[in-house]
Parts: sequence; C-alpha cells; structure tokens
Amino acid sequence: MSSSRDTRILVLNSGSSSVKYQLLDMSDSSRLAVGLVERIGEETSRLKHTHVESDTTREWSGPIRDHEAALKAVAEELAKDGLGLDSPELAAIGHRVVHGGQTFTAPTVVDDAVLAEIERLIPVAPLHNPANLTGIRTAQTLRPDLPQVAVFDTAFHTTMPESAARYAIDTATADAHRVRRYGFHGTSHAYVSRATAKLLGKAPEDVNVIVLHLGNGASASAVRGGRCVDTSMGLTPLEGLVMGTRSGDLDPAVIFHLARVGGMSIDEIDTLLNKKSGLIGLCGDNDMREIRRRVDEGDEEAQLAFDIYIHRLKKYIGAYYAVLGRVDAVAFTAGVGENASPVREAAVAGLEELGLAVDSELNAVRGDRPRLISPEYARVAVAVIPTDEELEIATQTYALVGRNTHQ
Repeated sequence: MSSSRDTRILVLNSGSSSVKYQLLDMSDSSRLAVGLVERIGEETSRLKHTHVESDTTREWSGPIRDHEAALKAVAEELAKDGLGLDSPELAAIGHRVVHGGQTFTAPTVVDDAVLAEIERLIPVAPLHNPANLTGIRTAQTLRPDLPQVAVFDTAFHTTMPESAARYAIDTATADAHRVRRYGFHGTSHAYVSRATAKLLGKAPEDVNVIVLHLGNGASASAVRGGRCVDTSMGLTPLEGLVMGTRSGDLDPAVIFHLARVGGMSIDEIDTLLNKKSGLIGLCGDNDMREIRRRVDEGDEEAQLAFDIYIHRLKKYIGAYYAVLGRVDAVAFTAGVGENASPVREAAVAGLEELGLAVDSELNAVRGDRPRLISPEYARVAVAVIPTDEELEIATQTYALVGRNTHQ
C-alpha cells in the first residue's frame, strides 16, 4: 500500500433505489460503519447509519433525489464519526457490480474502458448494472483521486467449463447475443466455499462443496477445489431454484404458450416470472418465516409452496453431487439458509444414502458463526455459514489496490 495507514475500504452496493454501504478496516477486517439509504428518488427516502465502535445508530427520512445526493448524505454521516471520505486512511472504494459477462474474471480497477464494458452488458442485467454504474460514477465525482474497484457477481463462476456454461442452442446465435450461463451471487459463493473449507480444517483446493445461497434470490453452486464448476443461475438470475418472487427453472415453451394462448406481452411475462412467481406466486408470501407459520397452522397452500421449494432444492443437491463426484460438505447460507432450520432439515431428509444427515439439536441452534449441523457419523458435512459479501468485496478490493501500488 502507499502508506501503512491507508487500510480502510468503503464498500458500496448500489441498487436501483438504494445504496448499502460498509466501511471496513482491513488491518483486522473490522467494521467501522454500516448503513443503508433506501427509496432514493422518493419524498420518503430513508437513511440508517450505524457507527460500530460506539454502537450508535442515526436515522432520518426525507427526499433524496438521486444516487449522488444519497452518497453525499452517506459521506456526511461518515464524517460525523470522524470517518469521512477525505480521510487519508481510505485506500479505495469497492463496488458490487452484478454482471461482468465473460470479460471480467477478477476484481478490476475502474477506468473509462471498464465503465464502457459494464454499460455494454446492461441488456443482460437491465435491473442491476445501470444502478451499479451510477454508484461508481457518483463515487468518482466525490473522490476522483481514489481507486474505484469493481467486484463482479459473475466472476467466481467464470471457471465453469464450457460444458456447464453453454446452452444447447445454435452456437452462432448464442455467440452473437452473448447467450450463455453466467451465474450470480458469486462473491457469496466464493466466501462461503472458502469459509466451509476453513471450518473443516482443510485448504479450499482440497475440498468439494455444494453451496446453497438461499435468500429472496437463491442459487446453488458446485465448487471443486475452490473453483466453481456449475451454478444454478444462468444468463440472468431467473434460472435455477424456486425463489421469493422468481420461478427458477421452467419449460421455455411456457413463455410461448402465455404469449400465444394467454395473450400476454413479453414485458408482462417478464414481470410474471421475475416478480409474481416463486413462493409469492404459489402462496402469496415470499417470506419463509410467514410461510412456515402458515404451514404450522395447517395451511395447504403454504405447505405445497414449501414442498415445491424443497423439491427443487433437493434436485440441485443431487445434481451437483453427481457433477462433483465426491462431496465433502453442503453449506447453507444467506437469509433463509442461515435462519430457516426446517428448510435445511427438509432439504437433506432422505439423502442418507449419499452420506448426508442433519442433527436436529444442532440444526435448531441459532448463531452468527460458521457451524456444523451434521452428526459426527455423517460422511458429508452439513454446515451453516453466514455469508459476508461486503467483507469479500473489501478483501478483493484491498488485495488488488495493494498489488497495483507495489508494482
């Protein structure tokens, strides 16, 4: 690094109407501040900021017109705690970027060419890449002298072999329109697969892991020796597991059928599959806590939604077991994966012949640290690994800035 003191990384995750942020000190990977700006562009915008050391939280609401105003408000809150963006201890700003295509296989220092490529990928990530770009450009105006680093959701999955990444459609058409499987949640899958190996007391290159990132968005990955060899999301985050509002896998002809027979437009079908399907389409709820409450009360609609969710999840566990050949661990992570013990139990139930089992007492324990929930006799470890995408982004950003400085 340029100084022994510049060890801080600001991580920004810019959504279409929100900005999540964390300031970390990479000398010990500690959090200095965390926060969220939401409902950007509305009269009822809201900012919540927590100074970790003093354990104090400040909240306010009012109109925040755009992302530039949002990031200026974040800078002001950080400055109140003596952590302002003008601090010489700030080494870089790390940005989550959802889609890096085939171009970006690692964290990248942003320049004009990088911005242009992220913009070129907007057609395959229309909801995410524009917001990510706005966050980067705004941060550049606030600290033009500071390295801005893009960390891509897709990067971890670029190690997939062509046999896993290619769809079985005409090659020329696929190449012309960049149609292939990219995968998402990559920073989470990377972090969790390494943390699982650490929990087992092994090096990542010696471990085969099935990672199940289960939140409102959900994805699975098969990781062999620290490298992703398959993942459930595809060209977009719509493919794969049943999610909160997304359908996951379905026969592509459903789209033709809805257009021809149902008279639905492409945009209407897009909205249906991305925002009105999955759990919310099946039972009207996309919160697994509420669904489980309804199941416990005997609600048949909620029970069917849960069963469909688990059936798809179990299919992917079996498929990735076959892809890997040898599995050392199955790791559950993200909001549902970390907190919904009935999901973990149901997903593994009946897979004893594959060496998988869950200890009901261990599974019932809640905690915020990596832990095993499988019995000692189980051939395959089952783990709960709290994900930490912000730390992963900060770690990759800090490593890159350090390398570039020392070259």
